[in-house]
Amino acid sequence: MAGLFDREITSTCRLLDAGAGIGSLSAAFLERWAAGGFDFQRVEVDAFEIDTSLHPYLSQTLNQYSKQLNVVSAIRGDDFIHAAVDSLSRNFFAETLSPYTHVILNPPYKKIRSNSAYRLALRRVGIETVNLYPAFVALALSLLEDYGQLVAIIPRSFCNGPYYRPFRQYILQRAAIRKMHLFASRNKAFQDDAVLQENLIVMLERSAVQDKVLITTSTDDSFSDLATYEYAFDQIVFPDDPEQFIHVPTSPQQKAPNPNGYTLEEINIQVSTGPVVDFRLKAYLRDMPEEDTVPLLYPGHFSDWTIDWPKPELKKPNAIQHRLETEKWLYPNGFYCVVRRFSSKEERRRVIASVVRPSDFPDTALLGFENHLNVFHQNKQGLPKALAYGLAVFLNSTFVDESFRRFNGHTQVNATDLRRITYPNKAILIALGEWAMRRRSLNQSLIDEQMENLKYDK
Repeated sequence: MAGLFDREITSTCRLLDAGAGIGSLSAAFLERWAAGGFDFQRVEVDAFEIDTSLHPYLSQTLNQYSKQLNVVSAIRGDDFIHAAVDSLSRNFFAETLSPYTHVILNPPYKKIRSNSAYRLALRRVGIETVNLYPAFVALALSLLEDYGQLVAIIPRSFCNGPYYRPFRQYILQRAAIRKMHLFASRNKAFQDDAVLQENLIVMLERSAVQDKVLITTSTDDSFSDLATYEYAFDQIVFPDDPEQFIHVPTSPQQKAPNPNGYTLEEINIQVSTGPVVDFRLKAYLRDMPEEDTVPLLYPGHFSDWTIDWPKPELKKPNAIQHRLETEKWLYPNGFYCVVRRFSSKEERRRVIASVVRPSDFPDTALLGFENHLNVFHQNKQGLPKALAYGLAVFLNSTFVDESFRRFNGHTQVNATDLRRITYPNKAILIALGEWAMRRRSLNQSLIDEQMENLKYDK
């Protein structure tokens, strides 16, 4: 992280380390300076750490550099969010923080409630976010002077999804993305923590003109397989994307989504989260089918192209009662394409699609789809058979998986994400489905070979 900074056109560096802990990041920055990596004459460190039990260790870390370098450090025990908001909003009774030239961050990661004091404080300075880590990054960016640089290690979840759209807009309006490093493994770089999503290091430059972006990747924190590529910014944030998703390609060979494809709306297909939320309808759930029930489908009932239902060993209900109270949550029996909302970190693909066939449930007119499934349908009705198969083939391709990974770095696949994908037109999807139905079995190489020849320009 310390090695990513390349701005040193100032004699005095003002370094911010918010959530400093015992000072490891500040120490790395000062080590680089001591080794001749910067030409500063003086460094002033502001280290915010709200946990006062860490202050003795933080002080020890910083003091060792003041003996050999021109370093002045201040350890601040006050809350960084409130201190930064008060300074940025020019609170008359609060200390004004001088602009920083450099920021190095490993911010806390925790959700912020909509009615919390943090959320209200952040809104005073135009920051809308749902988590502490983007709050720290946005505030630190705002405290930088023009052309100041910020390096932070953060979860990749901000790159996509509606919840982080205001944060993406905030940083893209105020800074240029210069560099990003992606840890490709969700469980190796931070194996002491329960990390269920990819982490990345990002370097932003305040008020700079956006140019190419340097992307580096490694499997883990050993950096033994470090790879470096450079991309035009329009390959990172697509110019016509109102959501401003941030794509992180891991190699030039990784395929981007086809900009000339079709949206689901254009091909008259909808995708919805499975409507049955089991804990809300608990009174109507049954372990096994009974006379007055219909099938209830969970991700555990699906394995590639097959359905195993009922499945007593699943330890989930296999059926839901058909009542007036439950009918609005049920779909007519038919052909559907379903995608799991969560994939495990061991699975090769993020997007895992299956086909629901009415012949799997010959004795029922209705089906229940549990909330951990995404369901492709047409106005809450089934799809034509070949279209359901074609969607599943397309979604199970390595092409879609690579496209999806460019902007999604966690294990969750939401209906919103599936709407962001561009699809072939309906005729091509149907042709894909007819091809699949003619085959006795399908595997990844067959699917990918078929996709290689797929053209779906408008």
